[in-house]
Amino acid sequence: MAMIDLKGVYVVRAKGRTYYYAWRGKGAPRLRGEPGSAEFLADLRNAHDSRKTGDRSRLSGLCAMFRASDAWNGRGPKPISAKTKASWTTWLDRIQTEFGELRIEHFDRPQIRPIITKWRDRHAATPRAADMGVQVLSRLLSFGQAEGKLLNNVCAGIVGIYDSDRSGLIWRAADLAKLAESASKEIVEAATLAGLTGLRRSVLLRLGPAHRKPNSLEIRSNKGRNGRPGRAVIIPLYAELREYLDALPKRKAATTYLVTTEGQPWRTGFGSSWGKACDKAGIDDLHFHDLRGTAATKFYGSGLTIREIAEVMGWSEDYVETLIDRYVKKDELLLDRIRRMDEHASRTKDAKP
Repeated sequence: MAMIDLKGVYVVRAKGRTYYYAWRGKGAPRLRGEPGSAEFLADLRNAHDSRKTGDRSRLSGLCAMFRASDAWNGRGPKPISAKTKASWTTWLDRIQTEFGELRIEHFDRPQIRPIITKWRDRHAATPRAADMGVQVLSRLLSFGQAEGKLLNNVCAGIVGIYDSDRSGLIWRAADLAKLAESASKEIVEAATLAGLTGLRRSVLLRLGPAHRKPNSLEIRSNKGRNGRPGRAVIIPLYAELREYLDALPKRKAATTYLVTTEGQPWRTGFGSSWGKACDKAGIDDLHFHDLRGTAATKFYGSGLTIREIAEVMGWSEDYVETLIDRYVKKDELLLDRIRRMDEHASRTKDAKP
């Protein structure tokens, strides 16, 4: 009998018997025979071959077609980036395990929607990841539409459970000071520069002296949709930002302002280093992205209008105004409201009955 590595094989023991499945999850085929036997090995090989090619009438087959498509492999008019593919692969595997045995036409019926949301809600402990699962399924079904397998995308209109509105959160001076107590100077430099520029992390890590003009920092955001160039971001070089850039160490080997502990531009690992620094500092309710709000309040304090801040940040004017009202003009607004309420009370008191 041949030896076999049971890694990936799902083992179930019930009522004194042992059952083997090709993988864990709903719809996984059961393997006959004893581990290592010819029958067992043949079943295992056939199960994985079927998973790769799939029954074209079932969702497993659509998953296999999607994996072989130009989009999934980074080609064509709407390619999926390598980074997105890496994060989506786990969810595509889960979709295949959960729904692979269902016939494709079931996904043209509205009755499947509550089944999808219940599946999504099983992962609600990590809401952002759970919403990604629906996003991947939606992209798969859109592919099915393009291939003539489906008439509709039943995922369209499913409301996400992750609340991405973080307008109520910004880094304050005390938060940055708390981070600086335990974080490396490279992490502190990144936080400070993010709070001064409002640039997204991926853009900020590319920022260097080549982007500095006499009166501004000018850099393009990451690639836009459908391969188009990202928008040009222009940050006014106001006094505090200019002084901070001038004070940064001059690093001949680096083309960027922000570097690793080895003095090299960040290529990978920043997210992990940032997360560890925040954990060590005991900061768990603020994200790197929230430093953009910090920058917006600085811009306002430096004299930019709501409209100008919106243009720099790529936000709506309403969003900027809400943020400024909350963090910059809160006391001013409260005092004005108190004054008007007191004046109204005084007029009412003096009025003749």
